[in-house]
Amino acid sequence: MSAASTPAASRVAVVTGGLGALGKAVVEGFIAAGYRVAVIDRLPADAPAAAASRTNPGVLLLAGVDLGDATAAQEAMRAAAAHFGGIDALINVAGAFRWQLLSEGDLAIWHGMFAANLLSAASACRAAIPYLRQRASGRIVNIGAGAAAARAAAGMGAYAASKAGVHKLTESLADELKSHGITVNAVLPGTIDTPQNRADMPDADRSRWVTPREVASVILFLASDAAQAVTGALVPVNGRG
Repeated sequence: MSAASTPAASRVAVVTGGLGALGKAVVEGFIAAGYRVAVIDRLPADAPAAAASRTNPGVLLLAGVDLGDATAAQEAMRAAAAHFGGIDALINVAGAFRWQLLSEGDLAIWHGMFAANLLSAASACRAAIPYLRQRASGRIVNIGAGAAAARAAAGMGAYAASKAGVHKLTESLADELKSHGITVNAVLPGTIDTPQNRADMPDADRSRWVTPREVASVILFLASDAAQAVTGALVPVNGRG
């Protein structure tokens, strides 16, 4: 059965990093649209951020999952598909940010950024593909970064390089999966209005930032029937910046 003929209430979205600021907005958006949602996150199940996911009957919480571990990623996707009867959309929100000057920094940060941003997305996609193929019209939406599409500033090298890898993963996977009816796209947010970014940039003009809900609405569109002809796209979501 294709996604186009499947009622929203029967559709299943898997959201990685679903306990973070953006992840929560994405989960809420899919629930409001009638989806059932599997939330995958590295945080433990008893973390305060997991409270809403633990009590919502339409949500399956898969906590303490390291998506960089291929076996863990496969087990999480298997659990989601078994619980809900399949997977229609994979939304790769999981990721991290670190600012560091290369001349004064540690190459471990580069390894960490590639693991958190690129490897986690590739691992999750690989694990979800068999289930998305069964739907014949699956959706993958990755989270890139506006900073990786522009000239990278000092200190942004590791983060921007890892997110640029997500952009190329998106384009390549879109070509790989197009014959299966699976679309693969990425959103490229500007600065997102989150508590962490407010704390890190207290003097910034937040009126020019994009909200998690605004990013989530674009993700929801790319996962919808209306976007069935869109694949391999890198969609900027800059707010008013």
